[in-house]
Amino acid sequence: MRAELRPGRILPCLGAVNSFAPDSSRIVVYHRHHARRQRAKALSHLVPALVLLSSLLPLLQGETLSWVTAAEIGVGAAYVLLLVRELRHLQQHPHHRARVEWLEIAGAGILALEGYHIWHRHHEAADAGAPPRFHVLPWLYWAVALVYVGLAFGLRRLDARRHLHLHAEGFSLRPNPLVALRHWRWADIDTLVAVGEADLLIRYRSGREERLSFAHLHDGPALRQRLLEHAAGGEILEDEA
Repeated sequence: MRAELRPGRILPCLGAVNSFAPDSSRIVVYHRHHARRQRAKALSHLVPALVLLSSLLPLLQGETLSWVTAAEIGVGAAYVLLLVRELRHLQQHPHHRARVEWLEIAGAGILALEGYHIWHRHHEAADAGAPPRFHVLPWLYWAVALVYVGLAFGLRRLDARRHLHLHAEGFSLRPNPLVALRHWRWADIDTLVAVGEADLLIRYRSGREERLSFAHLHDGPALRQRLLEHAAGGEILEDEA
């Protein structure tokens, strides 16, 4: 079954602009493997957990508990609880992004504290007479902590860049947040044809054809149907076998 339509065909005097299209709509789109990737990202937080465990080793060797180590233990406990909460959330709502990713904040706290802990130990050694040296590791920990903070506040905004925008003049699509937004205008399009399960054949007035696939997106067939209904003003104008 192929669904074919010409945008604006209901009122030819309006050219290709579909005045009967629904109000402007911006739909965040996700890769079809988004849920799997989110679970993998959550499990990647095991790295700060391993950092936390390494900070507990000196205590097991008889070192006195300092405020830094106590802070690491407190943040680490909150981190483990947040990790369990995140995995449960992904099982129920894999395509919902919180305004602030607190798991990333907790991971950043662990890394920052561990970086300070390493720096402080080297500083104490220098005060005790050790030759002064520049230590890269604390700065590396702090740099990664800043990356985590940026992710905590920026992931939702990054997701929003990946969207399908339906508007009166046509539609726009950016399936990847790192690529440019592409625009299609009804004034340039002659016919839209639904092909296969989730593909769209765009026939331009110039005679050129382009195939646009939604198969790699989560719920791709529904996204294509939404676009066809938008172009038809809420209904598909004709079907072809």
